[in-house]
Amino acid sequence: MDGLSRNRYLLCLLASGMLLYYAVPRLSISAGGAEGLFSLFWLALALMVIAGNLTGLLYTPIKKKKQQSAGNKRKRIKARFYQ
Repeated sequence: MDGLSRNRYLLCLLASGMLLYYAVPRLSISAGGAEGLFSLFWLALALMVIAGNLTGLLYTPIKKKKQQSAGNKRKRIKARFYQ
């Protein structure tokens, strides 16, 4: 399941990057009124989406199976008896 979530985060990052690439030249931040407000809010929302996906991608928890297998190896080493 971990690989699927990483792929989803990467796909969302690529999609949001494409949206930014397409929209930034067409948005006018310096325009007055509703157009300028819309541009600012749209860019802020797009940056939040990118930040959330990056956070999810970078801070996904490590699988517990890997930790358990490492713990089992430690137990095996400690369980050896020398006569």
